[in-house]
Amino acid sequence: MNDRRRPDNESQDAMPTGWSRRRVLAAGTGLVAAPLLGGLVGCSRSSISGDASPSGAPPAAVSAPHMSLRDARRRLGALEVSAIGLGCMSMNGRQYNPPKDKTEMIRLIHTAIDRGVDFFDTAEVYGPFVNEELVGEALAPYRNQVVIATKFGFGIEYPSGRRIGAVNSRPEHIRKVVDESLTRLRTDRIDLLYQHRVDPQVPIEDVAGTVKDLVAAGKVKHFGLSEPGLQTVRRAHAVLPVAAIQNEYSLLWRGPENGLLDLCQELGIGLVPWTPLGAGLLAGALNAESRFDESDYRATNPRFTPQALKTNLALLDLARDWGQRKQATPAQISLAWLLAQRPWIVPIPGTTNAVHLDENLGAINVTFTPEELSEFNTALAAIDVQGARLREGLLQMSDVEAALPGTR
Repeated sequence: MNDRRRPDNESQDAMPTGWSRRRVLAAGTGLVAAPLLGGLVGCSRSSISGDASPSGAPPAAVSAPHMSLRDARRRLGALEVSAIGLGCMSMNGRQYNPPKDKTEMIRLIHTAIDRGVDFFDTAEVYGPFVNEELVGEALAPYRNQVVIATKFGFGIEYPSGRRIGAVNSRPEHIRKVVDESLTRLRTDRIDLLYQHRVDPQVPIEDVAGTVKDLVAAGKVKHFGLSEPGLQTVRRAHAVLPVAAIQNEYSLLWRGPENGLLDLCQELGIGLVPWTPLGAGLLAGALNAESRFDESDYRATNPRFTPQALKTNLALLDLARDWGQRKQATPAQISLAWLLAQRPWIVPIPGTTNAVHLDENLGAINVTFTPEELSEFNTALAAIDVQGARLREGLLQMSDVEAALPGTR
């Protein structure tokens, strides 16, 4: 990946400013656990959105970060990216909050690039369409220096954007979505194309075969899956190597530890955790009195009912306690814990706030020794998380196995 992080027509003095308290907090301590160091690619061996400010007093000021994000590289299959990416859904995707000002969000994406982020996540369904348009406009001046990930797989009508069914991964629909996404993203190729949810009516061999044809045509570079069943992963990988799986994974939901992490290790697939900060809970954005507007997906999420939230805030207490030990914020502790699990895990925390962006990226300098990680995990295991991770309709789309060949 080219180290240049500035469009050709932008002067050096145009770099966004705004390093504040979170820059101070970005400095880490301690020896990195082996999984984190093992995941740094192309550097020397020496080397949701949650937009409310974390509660509690900030840690004491320390020196500048030990490691730049530009030096912290990881691999998703054959694809190399920054160790932390940026989820762009919350900027205007309407899942958590009203759309933010487009100019401000473009500036935020450019700030992320200046900080060393080169991995940006969007999807056709976010909006729908408008999130890809935003990301495409923001990244156009940097196109050859960044990795764009997007997704297909929901039943969406063109050009209206109206939902017409839960999922749709028919080959002709995949081809249509890719062509439309390329236009919205202002690019001639998609670096990482995920199936957003498995279509139980379409054999994954047909899906992977269609994406393989798109790779041959130069429209797609790498293939991914989101929330798939384990056998579907194996079957897809046999047709076209799967670079990455995007699944929920955080202190709040550890489901990937039940087989998916081992499968990724076996097949050489990377894992991209979505909502790595537990939809704001692990960033200190919520408290026991938090309630959600009906447009916020957390309003119908069983983990965020008043009673469940009160119990689940024990996770935030754990992250806050460790933050005091390591001069870090709860968000940084939560992301650092994910990074320490495997060398091919790349979280994509979302934010609409440059201060919180800096905080999240500072997680690369918060590290655990093996003994500390063991102590942390023992305390984590003692917390009984309450509530299903998603409402029933969404939960039914996760861990789905695709139809077998010949049954379509």
